[in-house]
Amino acid sequence: QVRLVESGGGSVQAGGSLRLSCLASGNTASINYMGWFRQAPGNEREGVATIRTRNGSTYYADSVKGRFTISRDNAKNTVYLQMDSLKPEDSAMYYCAATGRSDLTAIQTLRAFNFYPWGQGTQVTVSA
Repeated sequence: QVRLVESGGGSVQAGGSLRLSCLASGNTASINYMGWFRQAPGNEREGVATIRTRNGSTYYADSVKGRFTISRDNAKNTVYLQMDSLKPEDSAMYYCAATGRSDLTAIQTLRAFNFYPWGQGTQVTVSA
């Protein structure tokens, strides 16, 4: 089994930055993709950014391209999400997720139902 623990959320003003971290433990060798998803109240969970852990390929939602950067440190079993130029509409609970699937298309990497397990989430609040 894989366990995921997020950290790094918080409150920031618009235009500011935050970095989220996701530490994976357990059977990490089974992971092919890790990703960040977010969910605001009343909204569906949406993909933000994902990374293929073996080769570092990255995938981003259009809404965060050029502002967010996902990266990984395989030696530390950790994935990061650097969030710059934050906007109030980025406010949400951010979740880390992983999958052992190796057959995902670019679009599928941003679909929450392709990922399990999930972390407990970390709140990001951006004020205007």
